[in-house]
Amino acid sequence: MPRVDADLKLDFKDVLLRPKRSSLKSRSEVDLVRTFTFRNSKQTFTGIPIIAANMDTVGTFEMAKTLSKHTLFTAIHKHYTLEDWKNFASTSPECLEHVAASSGSSQTDLGKLSSILEAIPLIKYICLDVANGYSEHFVEFVKTVHAKFPNHTIMAGNVVTGEMVEELILAGADIIKVGIGPGSVCTTRIKTGVGYPQLSAVIECADSAHGLKGHIISDGGCSCPGDVAKAFGAGADFVMLGGMFAGHDQCSGEVTEKNGKKVMLFYGMSSDTAMKKHAGGVAEYRYHT
Repeated sequence: MPRVDADLKLDFKDVLLRPKRSSLKSRSEVDLVRTFTFRNSKQTFTGIPIIAANMDTVGTFEMAKTLSKHTLFTAIHKHYTLEDWKNFASTSPECLEHVAASSGSSQTDLGKLSSILEAIPLIKYICLDVANGYSEHFVEFVKTVHAKFPNHTIMAGNVVTGEMVEELILAGADIIKVGIGPGSVCTTRIKTGVGYPQLSAVIECADSAHGLKGHIISDGGCSCPGDVAKAFGAGADFVMLGGMFAGHDQCSGEVTEKNGKKVMLFYGMSSDTAMKKHAGGVAEYRYHT
């Protein structure tokens, strides 16, 4: 039987950071660069722990070229071809330490991911991204990918509870993506009734991950810089942004006019728009809008 969790759960909008005394004279003295060593891959990351989301309008090679100059990270979307990747690697090899190759959890996805990683050995990060990080199949898929690429750092998700964070870390993932339904264009909570307030999810998942020397990404729910600060304050190691990066020159969304102003199309990767673009249509078992 379902159980009602009546404990207080918080979103970013529900809290503020209480100020404290500081020895810093100016915000310009704040150092944003962090260094992490990952539990399973043993790799070390040094940079600003902000990640552009692996959405096809945001996680682009053009975005990576710009963000990597500032040591920010990009999760490249999974719809680029192997030839696209080879061209990017040959023209922008300096970006490769700050990008991840994304994949779903099908055998086709694994084959494509493997061909990219084998062709471009300088890529050391993998982003395994599925709609339901709670399936047994996904846990087994993480184990498979880790066994095949033990020296690669694996980002995996999305989940929102501590026990699943622990299971994915023990399966071989290093950084767990936390967030179900908080994204600015995500309709998961409306269509399925599934989700968890993002600030509470980050607090609980960070506690579980750090107990195992793992890391988490707060993925979704940030609509302003203050939300990013709250995510870090709640314990996130990385923060992934989609909507806050959308609409820039480095994005690949279609530009149209609305009320006399130019706007860029931006959508979730499980939306009707994405399904029609990449899967040839919306499957019968899925919700249709």
